[in-house]
Amino acid sequence: MIASLSMYDWPQMRGAIDRLWADIRDRLYKHGISAPSALEYDDPFWPVWESPDLVLSQTCGLPFREKLAGRVQLVGTPNYGLRDCPPGYYRSAFVVRRRDPRTALSEFSDACFVYNDQMSQSGWAAPMAHLGTRGLSIGSMAKSGSHAVSAREVAEGRGDVAALDAVTWEFIKRYEDCADNLRVLDWTEPTPGLPLITGPELEVESIRRAVDAAIRGLDLHDRRQLRIEGLVTIPEQAYFAVEDL
Repeated sequence: MIASLSMYDWPQMRGAIDRLWADIRDRLYKHGISAPSALEYDDPFWPVWESPDLVLSQTCGLPFREKLAGRVQLVGTPNYGLRDCPPGYYRSAFVVRRRDPRTALSEFSDACFVYNDQMSQSGWAAPMAHLGTRGLSIGSMAKSGSHAVSAREVAEGRGDVAALDAVTWEFIKRYEDCADNLRVLDWTEPTPGLPLITGPELEVESIRRAVDAAIRGLDLHDRRQLRIEGLVTIPEQAYFAVEDL
């Protein structure tokens, strides 16, 4: 058995994440579903998502629609209450250095775009679609491995622009000093947020009920730490309908 909730994971949030998981785990037990006592934090994403022993994890919309759909079950999508987004949706912020004099993406044709991974909806697919549909281009690309690193690369001058998902951007502003040297230049259109998934053999409705109840049972401190306002059901078709460039 394996479970992981590491997509939005800062050390300062570990206590709240662990308490949420403990409540989910105990509710799963009551439904007769075995679950690990603790979350995995250090395992790479893909071995967790593709594990035959997966109980619960959170993935990204692009991996879900491109590789995981049909191999895992969609549990639901956390709603982070983001401004200008429907419940359960998110969007990407194009961030640049605060003192960069450029005021539009059209001025970044010779810039370096820093992205976390090409299998990221928010860090790669959404910004590339945003640029492509507007006939815009970026001069060069640099892979960082994570949104937090992308933010630091831009803030410290090793890149010029990055696309950060709106939830991560809120946490970066909360926990990362580099945020003081960044500003939002533009936003992508909202797309379905990061879905919770489970393995193909488990009873998904029972898992959904356990997760929903645990999220609704969060105390005010943990709710604010995690920014989770609830669990919503977004149809799989909404993930497949997201336009790729």
